[in-house]
Amino acid sequence: MHPILFRFKTPGFLSGIFPEQITLYSYGFLILLGIIVAYFALWMRRKEFKLNHDSISDLFIWAFVGIFVGGKVFFYFEDIGRYLNDPSQMFQNMGSGFVFYGSFLVGIPVLIWRFKKMGLPVMPMLDAIAICGAIVHGFGKLGCLMSGCCHGKVCHNGWGIQFSDPASSADPLNTPLYPTQIYDALLIFSIVGLLLFLYSRKTFHGQLMLLYALIYGVGRTITEIYRGDEARGYIIDGILTHSQFIALFILIGSYVLWKRWKIKYPVNR
Repeated sequence: MHPILFRFKTPGFLSGIFPEQITLYSYGFLILLGIIVAYFALWMRRKEFKLNHDSISDLFIWAFVGIFVGGKVFFYFEDIGRYLNDPSQMFQNMGSGFVFYGSFLVGIPVLIWRFKKMGLPVMPMLDAIAICGAIVHGFGKLGCLMSGCCHGKVCHNGWGIQFSDPASSADPLNTPLYPTQIYDALLIFSIVGLLLFLYSRKTFHGQLMLLYALIYGVGRTITEIYRGDEARGYIIDGILTHSQFIALFILIGSYVLWKRWKIKYPVNR
């Protein structure tokens, strides 16, 4: 695809501050676009939670911290021996190499802590944030498609996609691969639509966050079968990936929380 949208020479008045050439990467651009859409989605509910630009910006900053740290730490754990042998590699390519479940498992507790600090209703806010998170996640998958990461295995049945740009993360190039990024993006944007539909129809607070975790967990377990970026690692070689292993625990945990929250946090209409 197109991992780099465009490059341009740095204007003279900015020389010395920025590199000689400025590069706009597709992945970063689409993540930024997703954040803008997600910000607007939460802004539309500002009156419900008594939010303003400052409070929403505060939440997004802390969400970014949790998502970045969690995603990177879980990425390092996929090949911990490599990074223990050469810790300097942890600081290379800081803009790439993230694990969604790491971002999810760290970002949610960070946001819950922030909700409490700001005096916001934790469980209702989780549902609002679930929609925002899914929006950014979906745009992120489109970024993966453009950059070639999270690619599929070699595809022999006619609906594969080819990556030819040398800057692409896909391997091998110029070979039809399963479009796993598209599978995930379609799944996630379908989840966004479902969450929006159910927002005013939910039966308990926290239900939308659990639906996001449950549906994506099942879908991701299936798409992992077609993934070809084997560098992400396996728990059981060739059978169970790290993501499938984590998804299993999230599915079990979400089921347990569903039964508890349904009783503890009912929506009173």
